[in-house]
Amino acid sequence: MEASSRAALAEVRERLSGLTRPASGVLERAKDRLTGQPSRAATGPELLALADELFSVARLLDGQLALRRALSDPAGRPEERAGLARRLFSGKVSGTGLDIVETVARQRWSRPLDLVEAFSTLATEESLDAADARGELDGVEDELFRFGRIVGGDRELARVLGDRKAPAEGKAALLDRLLTGRVSPVTEQLLRNVLTGGHVGNPEVAIERLSDVASRRRGQSIARVTTAVPLTATQEQRLTDVLGRLYGRTIGLQVTVDPSVLGGLVVQVGDEVIDGSIAHRLEVAERRLAG
Repeated sequence: MEASSRAALAEVRERLSGLTRPASGVLERAKDRLTGQPSRAATGPELLALADELFSVARLLDGQLALRRALSDPAGRPEERAGLARRLFSGKVSGTGLDIVETVARQRWSRPLDLVEAFSTLATEESLDAADARGELDGVEDELFRFGRIVGGDRELARVLGDRKAPAEGKAALLDRLLTGRVSPVTEQLLRNVLTGGHVGNPEVAIERLSDVASRRRGQSIARVTTAVPLTATQEQRLTDVLGRLYGRTIGLQVTVDPSVLGGLVVQVGDEVIDGSIAHRLEVAERRLAG
């Protein structure tokens, strides 16, 4: 997103926070009493339902170029765009959902497609807030990581989920069979909506991004560690401490065992990779000998 769209998303995010979280300051609580608005946090089920609505709006806008152009037309007045949103979505989403759609329509966006990304981003954040409210945030992050490993290890599954021409209904049915009753409703909601979207690309990468968002929601960054043999609890704690000092922030580990690395570790934090595996050292040695 460009600067204007990032600023617009920040405005909508603040509005959404005000609608779903209790007033925290004296001024905010006084304002709530004056307007008669209830000051309470949305429950887990309410947040999950709201996330479903926002995902649905994102899908609708993704398939309707004319609509997202109309809702982001810089030539139109903000209230005119909000009025259009109200007419289109009234009765189809909750009061909070309608408020957010109108708020989005009032903002200035760099390009119409940013509306799709904005609704997807807000929906993901609300879904993770639901996980937090349900006390399931740690478990959701772990389930996302594990399903990402499953997809990464199954070439046919990755091909089907990454096929942009495959119907979304077929992907959704496949994910239902794989996930229903096996993971948290939040994990299921996130994976179904993200992996049936029209811009999935590499499904393993898409799941990794979800896992990263969940990790940041918990206030930490993720280190993806590949090792030839399982690490002991002591080794994991030592690695966590070292990476925390190196990066200056809390680090969580996602460990994958892969005998092909032979020994040592491959650690990825964001886009940075620290390859300390024996396989990598042998490869470097072979290149030097060949040169």
